[in-house]
Amino acid sequence: MTQSKHRSGFVNIVGNPNVGKSTLMNLLVGERISIATFKAQTTRHRIMGIVNTPEMQICFTDTPGVLKPNYKLQEQMLQFSESALVDADILLYVTDMVETPDKNADFLHKVQQLNVPVFVLINKIDLSDQQTLAAKVDAWHEVLPKAEIYPISALHQFGVDQVLNRIKELLPESPAYFDKDALTDKPARFFVNEIIREKILLYYDKEIPYSVEVVVERFKESDDIIRIEAVIYVERESQKGIIIGHQGVALKRVSTEARRDLERFFGKKIYLQCFVKVDKDWRSSDKAMRQYGYNLE
Repeated sequence: MTQSKHRSGFVNIVGNPNVGKSTLMNLLVGERISIATFKAQTTRHRIMGIVNTPEMQICFTDTPGVLKPNYKLQEQMLQFSESALVDADILLYVTDMVETPDKNADFLHKVQQLNVPVFVLINKIDLSDQQTLAAKVDAWHEVLPKAEIYPISALHQFGVDQVLNRIKELLPESPAYFDKDALTDKPARFFVNEIIREKILLYYDKEIPYSVEVVVERFKESDDIIRIEAVIYVERESQKGIIIGHQGVALKRVSTEARRDLERFFGKKIYLQCFVKVDKDWRSSDKAMRQYGYNLE
């Protein structure tokens, strides 16, 4: 009996902001890799989650929502999304029941040129009816005639197993790209940044969350505890006051909630200290983009 060959591949998830890419990614990977909140522009990097079995390795990548950039940070975010078109073995284009196929036509034109399998995943179908869904499927068939279209609900875990089974069928034969015990290509510090930033997205309004970057300055792990010092950078002095809050109450809440999530994530006790500093207009600075890890090189 012939032994089946090992399969490996990059399955990249793209789409506009707020369609459920990160929720889908976490469901496919089975780990909480991407932060998923109700706010747009939550994901700023390409984040990889790796699924391993003896016969295969699937490297899922979550990307920032596609948008027309207004400042350097958004330019870098768009580059991360476009880079996902270049190295995909399978592309998952996530949309939802509200969005129309004519949004971001430039990006979709690039998707049309691809010579790899493309899935259009119409998410949030629990918010619609059968007739509206049928019309939406037809509209996407017009725009991406070669794509396979799957109605799903990532929130309710509907239709995702079918997508995963089809991905496994289409994965190319290849040795593993990463160690078989790897969960992601990101270091531990990255997930500390993301979890703190998620709390800021949840607890602060308006522009504040988008003006924030988190940098871990100390990460010291021993057998029973991880000691972490993190700096929350904002663009203005007034934002610093808002993040800290009256008598430090707001910052304390962010730190406490982040620490609880970090203890679940790392499976051990966490000592977390958060500080707030101003880095004026960092989102528009090439130097800051490189310093905070947004350069693609």
